[in-house]
Amino acid sequence: MTLGFVACGRMPVAMLRGAAGVRAHSMRLKHNAGLSLTMGRAAFASTPMSPWEPHTALDKVYEKMDANLSIVRAKLNRPLTLAEKVVYGHLDDAHGSPAPVRGKSYLKLRPDRVAMQDATAQMATLQFISAGLPTTAVPTTIHCDHLIAAQNGAVADLAKANVDNKEVFDFLASAGAKYGMGFWKPGSGIIHQIVLENYAIPGGLMIGTDSHTPNAGGLGMVAIGVGGADAVDVMAGLAWELKAPKVIGVKLTGKLNEWTSPKDVILKVAGILTVKGGTGAIVEYHGPGVESLSCTGMATICNMGAEIGATTSMFPYNHRMADYLNATSRSAIASLANATMGNLTPDEGCEYDQLIEIDLNTLEPHINGPFTPDLAHPLSKFAEAVEKNGWPAELKVGLIGSCTNSSYEDMTRSASLVRQALDKGVKFQSVFDCTPGSEQVRATIERDGIISTFADAGGIVLANACGPCIGQWNREDVPKGTPNSIVTSFNRNFTSRNDGNPKTHAFVASPELVTAFALAGSLKFNPATDTLKDKDGNEFKLKAPYGDELPQKGFDPGMDTYQPPAAEGSALKVHVADDSTRLQLLTPFKPWDGKDYEDCALLIKVLGKCTTDHISMAGPWLKYRGHLDNISNNMYIGAINAENKEANKVKNQLTGEYGGVPDTARYYKAHGVKWVVVGDDNYGEGSSREHAALEPRHLGGVAVIVKSFARIAETNLKKQGMLALTFADPMDYDKISPSDKISIVGLSEFAEGKPLTAHVKKTDGTVISIQLTHSYNTEQIGWFKAGSALNKIRSDLAA
Repeated sequence: MTLGFVACGRMPVAMLRGAAGVRAHSMRLKHNAGLSLTMGRAAFASTPMSPWEPHTALDKVYEKMDANLSIVRAKLNRPLTLAEKVVYGHLDDAHGSPAPVRGKSYLKLRPDRVAMQDATAQMATLQFISAGLPTTAVPTTIHCDHLIAAQNGAVADLAKANVDNKEVFDFLASAGAKYGMGFWKPGSGIIHQIVLENYAIPGGLMIGTDSHTPNAGGLGMVAIGVGGADAVDVMAGLAWELKAPKVIGVKLTGKLNEWTSPKDVILKVAGILTVKGGTGAIVEYHGPGVESLSCTGMATICNMGAEIGATTSMFPYNHRMADYLNATSRSAIASLANATMGNLTPDEGCEYDQLIEIDLNTLEPHINGPFTPDLAHPLSKFAEAVEKNGWPAELKVGLIGSCTNSSYEDMTRSASLVRQALDKGVKFQSVFDCTPGSEQVRATIERDGIISTFADAGGIVLANACGPCIGQWNREDVPKGTPNSIVTSFNRNFTSRNDGNPKTHAFVASPELVTAFALAGSLKFNPATDTLKDKDGNEFKLKAPYGDELPQKGFDPGMDTYQPPAAEGSALKVHVADDSTRLQLLTPFKPWDGKDYEDCALLIKVLGKCTTDHISMAGPWLKYRGHLDNISNNMYIGAINAENKEANKVKNQLTGEYGGVPDTARYYKAHGVKWVVVGDDNYGEGSSREHAALEPRHLGGVAVIVKSFARIAETNLKKQGMLALTFADPMDYDKISPSDKISIVGLSEFAEGKPLTAHVKKTDGTVISIQLTHSYNTEQIGWFKAGSALNKIRSDLAA
């Protein structure tokens, strides 16, 4: 890749422009046709890309990190965790910043990179365009992985996606070329696997517009999922704000054995911490047990750390990471990381805010679910749980791959089980789908016969994309509404998440267990103790899975799927048609009018879990991610109304009639009535999608009042000018009735650390007062007053 420095504002930013070292000398830039650009093919001409040149840019990252840590150490005078080293090492102004306090201080940071997937990149790119800047200030990439639906296999599904989503792909490709963003085309693979193979660096700081961005923690990086507005800040060259995370330590001892895999570590941790136990914290794995994990296995653990609400997860730099860097043509990075090992590992004697210890020697394989990723079951007790709870025992579909578990190691271990079965004349008893994480992994496992092994047993290989993991699954084997069970090696299994069927019981396990279950066709099968029958009716037992951590023949990069940004993009045009149903240029939100919010209607009081899937569903709605008004028609349609225990059915306070949530919100907006939402605990857990904040803002909402927030959801609301407020007394949630009108007062004195008050007017005219707390700092209050963070950026740049 090409390295160097570009000017942005008043400070130089290290540019890691371009693609991977792994494809450094083989890429021919051969897929540039079909872009809606007013330019010729020559505009894509690029100098040959090369691996990292350690003395031109990466060494500057480590030099700055070392200099910052010298300053911070003098202020704190104590040992530092690894998470602290990387985060504080990226302070914008270490000299001028007070000593950071975990869980309290707001930090101004300078990330090294931004990564976006196609579903979230649409809105982020539209926001960046509206900021009026000529190019991104830090290395940025767009990855087309979310808009490819799984149905008929890789070739057919990718071809259909290219037709169905041509307008969006062309928009993203043209915007990437113009604004300096690398563009990974459909079929390249899933964003997090591409980042791990190409961009992740030990000790680096990256933000990504996907909640599973922490996958890069498998290479010792602090990689954090954010909303698009946060990405725009960094792309615009501004410092990025983060509350100093607490640090949860997970000490690993012992060694993984037989059926146990790295996936089981995070399944166990999820059971301990639950879906909100990691909120506001970085989970830092350490201890001698780390040495038994591969680099991609560490990435698996970090990836699914998003399910416990953690800011990110990470591992200390070690030889397993160096092996992976060398295998992916990044030996220069490994050499430089080896030289700065002291800043890439925790200090001896450092203290954690919470410490969990896991003995890998005794860790069992786990299966988590259904309907939530933190309901953990050891394999030895899973069949009993299936029976006791009446879950459908027949396994309809087993799915492996995804951004969480699609490494070469994962594929070879699963294939080892399939080969054993084939030798006995046994094929899959359930539908079995495999999603390669990247074109590089796909090409390599095809070369090494793994794809043919799966196919021989009846398996289907899907496109290199997210597919069923995010609801992009045109499933036809089970009618919607039919109870059934599936097991995946994915990371998330909320109700309806994978196939849109609320009766699908989705369980999460390692690829090896998924494969074993699919060979048996039953959830009650325990491969560690039970037997299968061969073609002659004789019983046999599967041997524990085995495989190669890295391919013995090296990685095959496969087809070239990368488009670099144009060398000069100022003359390029990015078109958004006025009549498009997929893309819509943004109109800035109105600034706060300086008045309290009086007599707001309560749009919905949400009962129980309210994930971003409940607030803004994925699946078929992904096609509208670039059109705010159209996608707003899915706002809160999955949330359960506390009044009637139904979804998408709320009472219109003006008419008295019941209707859909988006329709009712639009009615209020048309009649000049502001509205609020009341929610429960951990509101907005799950995806980083900022549409869950943009849609309420667009349809006239002013505040979300809950018991507690998931981190990204709270930040996204703040960025869009919504009030993100919490009950000072969580029991006050019960005092709110669906027919109440709510006034939020004290806004003229809105200040950091100062509560606000809600006056709740009942239908009989009585009023109760409820205290509301918040986590806004002075700058965030400025976003609220300006109408959004983007409005504030625009006004600051104009000044």
